[in-house]
Amino acid sequence: MEEKVRRIMSSVFLVDIEKIDENASPETLPKWDSLGHLNLITSIEEEFGITLDDEQIIEMLNYKLVLEVIRECLKASS
Repeated sequence: MEEKVRRIMSSVFLVDIEKIDENASPETLPKWDSLGHLNLITSIEEEFGITLDDEQIIEMLNYKLVLEVIRECLKASS
């Protein structure tokens, strides 16, 4: 799952996958703005077959939190 998320983030934010690490956030990725965030959410929902609610979307402030929210969502749907 982590590799999938890294690939998605790399594609959405137009950076090398090596730049997607535990510190990846809007502060470290210039393309992670409001539009980039919406693109990230859409890509994650499509890739993992999940629907994120507003609270979860707002909570996704960095790579670690993105993983955490996806894990919670997948666990809840299983």
